Amino acid sequence: MPLQLPIDEVLPDIVAAARAGPAVVVEAPPGAGKTTRVPVALHAAGLAGRGEVVVLEPRRLAARMAARRVAEELGERPGETVGYQVRFDEVAGPRTRIRYVTEGLLTRRLLSEPTLPGVGAVVLDEFHERHLQGDLALAFLRRLQRTARPDLKLVAMSATLDAAPVARFLGAASVRSEGRRFDVAVEYLSPEEAARPDVRLDGLVARAVRRLHREGIDGDVLVFLPGAAEIRWAREALGAWAAEAGVDVLPLHGDLPAEEQDRAVRPGPRRKVILSTNVAETSVTIEGVVAVVDSGLARVASHSPWSGLPTLEVKKVSRASAAQRAGRAGRTRPGRALRLYTRHDHDARPEFDVPEVLREDLSETLLALAGLGAGEGFEWFEPPPPPALEAARTLLLRLGAVGPGGALTATGRRMLGLPLHPRLARLVVEAADRGAPEEGALLAALLGERDLRDRRALEGAALPPTGPSDLLELAHAFEEAARARFDPDRLRRMGVNPGAAQAVERSRRQLARLARAHPVRPERGARAAGAESTGADPDDALLAATLAAYPDRVGRRRAPGSDEIVLVGGGSARLDPASVVREAPLLVAVDAEERRGDRRAPGAGRGAEVRVRIASAVTQELLLDLVPGALRYEDAVSWNAAAERVEATERLLYEDLVLEETRAQRPDPERVAARLAEEALAAGARAFAPEGALDRLLARIAFAAEHAPETGLAPPGEPELQAALRDAAQGRRSFGELREADLPAALLGRLEPRARAALERLAPERLVLPGGRSARVQYEPGKPPWIESRLQDFFGMAQGPAIAGGRVPVVLHLLAPNQRAVQVTTDLAGFWDRHYPALRRELSRRYPRHAWPEDPRTAQPPAPRPRRA
Repeated sequence: MPLQLPIDEVLPDIVAAARAGPAVVVEAPPGAGKTTRVPVALHAAGLAGRGEVVVLEPRRLAARMAARRVAEELGERPGETVGYQVRFDEVAGPRTRIRYVTEGLLTRRLLSEPTLPGVGAVVLDEFHERHLQGDLALAFLRRLQRTARPDLKLVAMSATLDAAPVARFLGAASVRSEGRRFDVAVEYLSPEEAARPDVRLDGLVARAVRRLHREGIDGDVLVFLPGAAEIRWAREALGAWAAEAGVDVLPLHGDLPAEEQDRAVRPGPRRKVILSTNVAETSVTIEGVVAVVDSGLARVASHSPWSGLPTLEVKKVSRASAAQRAGRAGRTRPGRALRLYTRHDHDARPEFDVPEVLREDLSETLLALAGLGAGEGFEWFEPPPPPALEAARTLLLRLGAVGPGGALTATGRRMLGLPLHPRLARLVVEAADRGAPEEGALLAALLGERDLRDRRALEGAALPPTGPSDLLELAHAFEEAARARFDPDRLRRMGVNPGAAQAVERSRRQLARLARAHPVRPERGARAAGAESTGADPDDALLAATLAAYPDRVGRRRAPGSDEIVLVGGGSARLDPASVVREAPLLVAVDAEERRGDRRAPGAGRGAEVRVRIASAVTQELLLDLVPGALRYEDAVSWNAAAERVEATERLLYEDLVLEETRAQRPDPERVAARLAEEALAAGARAFAPEGALDRLLARIAFAAEHAPETGLAPPGEPELQAALRDAAQGRRSFGELREADLPAALLGRLEPRARAALERLAPERLVLPGGRSARVQYEPGKPPWIESRLQDFFGMAQGPAIAGGRVPVVLHLLAPNQRAVQVTTDLAGFWDRHYPALRRELSRRYPRHAWPEDPRTAQPPAPRPRRA
């Protein structure tokens, strides 16, 4: 007889709600039994008809453990009434009616069987984790209910999420189970211990576990760590103590073989310390656990901003996850939880994790939507951010997976048949089209799984030989590992991670089978057949396939031999010293990471550096073959700021990346002049005329316009000044040449002939005095016009000059021989009468060699001084 669980009390209510409507939302705390009991109740009530109850689990381990637990409670083996299906593993048969699967497998099933034949009910377990595939499944299933499958029953189950929004989306009733929890005493790390610089996570775990046993706990300890590496380190730290204390220290994570996972979760003859990732946080209770040690960390699904591929990033868990972890110690009796972080740290964390739909790459999701014909107007439970959607659409278009309207292409349909990110699917498809399906499958597996190389083991190793691609180098390392039959000791000596190598091998076999099964496009099939018949190097096919997957990651070395890469779309990066691609001038930056510089180093601390870890060579010929529309020639004019001149070049570009550049022999003079004028305008027009010349001309025109408006003259504004500068730039290409041009003359040249004649008549630039000397008329805003010259130059004049048709007398600055003004006046006649006699006596004493006639009105002025050579 199965153990009575809290969820059992509300199972009749869940069945009744599911029978009455299309869906039901179940709220139940961890340990209530919802994962194992609700699917059985739905099946027993006949709510799936003759079809299956499919249960979506967020993790492979949870799916397998839940299926085994339910099968045991039914007195069967897995694969009979209850089965499971995860990647690389399926235990099910013709009698299976309850099938536990991971979330992504349901999406792939929908793509091949859009109406889900043979499925009567779907249960979305642990929906509060808000994985992207879970959100997508919920939206797909609700859409299916409203169209082809109104009979389909949906159940969404959550431990911590508010059920109301999900219930509204599904139009569902909700049922809540209060569960049964025992008190868990929670303790935190002290601020003093947390601040110690020598504190390591494995050391904290070891101290916490030893303390719990020293204080006499009666049961097993569950330790939450972020990943397999941290589990390995903690296991080593506990090894000597565990052997002496008679305690089993057992790892638990998704990459372990099934028998090792079972050993960790099943009751054993001795006390256990289970070192687990967050796979033990939800879904199935591990019996015997009375204490939890929580690192407060988890490897959270993310994506590389560079490659877009899925990654796992260590982050702090939310308060909800921390509560779930602590609750694992209070399932069957009161328990304890030791948190290896401070209370302040806990209280500062967000209540829930951010849903993946709001932070993940959406290209794989949009490809699936295109495959189901559900593009615009698709109803999400929580819509993704528009920028993320636009970025995903752009990538799919560049990969050739969809057309401009968003419809799936033939290439996109083939990509959809591969359980990969669209970039990697595109790589496999292109490699298959070029006759290398097996090799393409291997590259995709190498990129999609964990890093094959043990980077710590390779530190300090000699540089590898040069080659065309880091991916090919990884493929060669994998082939060596395969020849070594994946022996762990030999692999470690080779610098290869044994677990990663096994994961790559599993993925490679699956992808190779799928790549061979999908038909090659006819025109590509001819190319593949030709490659095989001519014995073409498969490495060439893989270089092309890599470019097809990363057309937006092309880069060029800034200089021959340089490790600095200029990237398409702007920006730059540096090639990792361990890369084998050390000679190719063009490359594809497949994977990169952002590194913060050492702020203590000279010149450092000015931001992050992008370091390209995996690169692959590319050629212009390959770009022309794969993306001919992105290549173009252009005549370009650029500005050399140091030389202050326009330089004309001919360029070959891939999108905005310059591949080749040579000096143009016959540049377009109009473009050169326009660029020169653009830079000159930025510098300011006055920089290209003698000091004050432009302002004097503008004041002169303004004076004429003011005193003779009937002429139509108007002071030039900034547009006219800019136009004159453009005129002056014609036929020139440097600031030096432009400074030699007569910019004021260019401005005058833009006046109509009548206006220019009126300007010369009303506001002459110079006035000729009686002795023939020419004096420049000075025009200044807000002041009357004036001239200056030696007093003797005005001999022979009875009256001072006037301009503007004789209406405006000119102010005269009368200078002594020392060039200092002795009088400023507009009344020359009055000056001769009243002031000149006295000045004559003084000036004749000071300057006896100059003539000072008694009657200046009739005197002959001195001849103009000759100009100096």
